Amino acid sequence: MLKSPHLLGIKDLDEESIQLIVKTAREFKEVLNRPIKKVPSLRDVTIANIFFENSTRTRLSFELAEKRLSADTINFSASGSSVKKGETLLDTVNNILAMKVDMIVMRHASPGAPHYLAKHIKANIINAGDGTHEHPTQALLDTFSLQEKLGDLAGKKIAIIGDILHSRVALSNIYALKKQGAEVRLCGPSTLIPKHIQSLGVEVSHDVKSTLAWCDAANVLRIQLERQQIKYFPSLREYSQFFGITRQMLEELPKEIVLMHPGPINRGVEMDSDVADGQQSIILDQVENGVAVRMACLYLLTGRTNP
Repeated sequence: MLKSPHLLGIKDLDEESIQLIVKTAREFKEVLNRPIKKVPSLRDVTIANIFFENSTRTRLSFELAEKRLSADTINFSASGSSVKKGETLLDTVNNILAMKVDMIVMRHASPGAPHYLAKHIKANIINAGDGTHEHPTQALLDTFSLQEKLGDLAGKKIAIIGDILHSRVALSNIYALKKQGAEVRLCGPSTLIPKHIQSLGVEVSHDVKSTLAWCDAANVLRIQLERQQIKYFPSLREYSQFFGITRQMLEELPKEIVLMHPGPINRGVEMDSDVADGQQSIILDQVENGVAVRMACLYLLTGRTNP
């Protein structure tokens, strides 16, 4: 059972809670590999998936996790709702809660939106991404995937490469990795590295080759053009030349490293197709582990103690 009734961000979790979620996810992953993948753990619990931003993996992963746990689910998309008529976030959620919903899974473009809701409603809330702030379940599934490959993460060297400035995945991963004792290095163009980010205890580099040689695993992030109001680099082609990861780069490294990506991938920009689909890539493992981790989060937030 988690100490908080909500999962709003990794910043609010201690290492014990992170390891509890990963341990529970490991048990649920075994369930997912059985012929009968469904368990009755959340029968009679109603969960609303409220997405104010587009999503493929996160939304499908949460929906599947809820169904595997036998929960009742309702899905809400802002594009076809009364939000377009001017309804506020709080009114929207209160109307949904009036239908006797127990838990809210929410993605919103505004940083802090789930934290605001947590102060005003009684239902459990899981943050499925709030703007450029945090994406806790992505960091937890990345932790689970890294532990499967590298074991205990204390002392391990993890690189996060790409658009750090606009990435909620980067911030959640920094918190999760530092709490587990890992060394973290950020790499990208200086325009895409936030000022004062080193205050979180991370290193900063602008050299991809030396960063790949340094790390045990690299988490490569997408260039988020939809969030960029100004030009942070001349062109995607130039970004790819200086920061894109190629097969040749990996072959020149002194050791094999683990490659990750939260998706969606801009192939030929952040990494080439033969890198994304190569043996060192665990991108599809991350997607598989995402269902187990989200099952664990949903399950633990309801206060159940045995899967």
